[in-house]
Amino acid sequence: MTAQPFTNKIASEAELRTLMGEPSELVIRKQLPALDAHCQAFIALSPFLLIGTVGTDGLGDVSPRGDPPGFVHVVDEQTLLIPDRPGNRRIDSLRNILQTGAIGLLFMVPNVEETLRVNGRACLIRDEAWLAHLALQGKRPQLAIAVTVEECFLQCAKALKRSHLWQPEHWPARDALPSLAQILIDQVKPANTTVEQMEAYIQESYTKRLY
Repeated sequence: MTAQPFTNKIASEAELRTLMGEPSELVIRKQLPALDAHCQAFIALSPFLLIGTVGTDGLGDVSPRGDPPGFVHVVDEQTLLIPDRPGNRRIDSLRNILQTGAIGLLFMVPNVEETLRVNGRACLIRDEAWLAHLALQGKRPQLAIAVTVEECFLQCAKALKRSHLWQPEHWPARDALPSLAQILIDQVKPANTTVEQMEAYIQESYTKRLY
């Protein structure tokens, strides 16, 4: 492992607090122990979230999830269900949930600069009635992530304002990055596979194996 070039690291929470200061009363009090009507309405409009988990090895993982708005089902103010759609079978998030149960969620709504953060505990469920309820395009998921909410709060819009995420005039041209097919060819170097063949494989996955 290459030696890190950093020599001035923060080593304690006390040092960090001295540098950053204390949060305001508003920031503290907006943290809720359960999903109120506003949080539930935000989730109902969200087509996309990021799932953060950690394994027993301490390595964190963040994974995207997306479906039509409201795909995350609010069972009650303390419980969420996230369907697990077909993916790349790495099962990083699912394995971490089995190992530690810790989970953090970040919900996003298009053209809304605030986000919703939810932290809690998770488990993997296969209850047929719930999976049938989470079916889409006639296909039910093989399992779902059940989240017990321990804290939730709306995050202010500063990060998205700085990033101009929802403003198309700030978006890079698509050709600023190579296609996924080209990147995989460069990184993996699969034998006897052209960029065109890789692109066809990816597009088939997108069109035929979303659900």
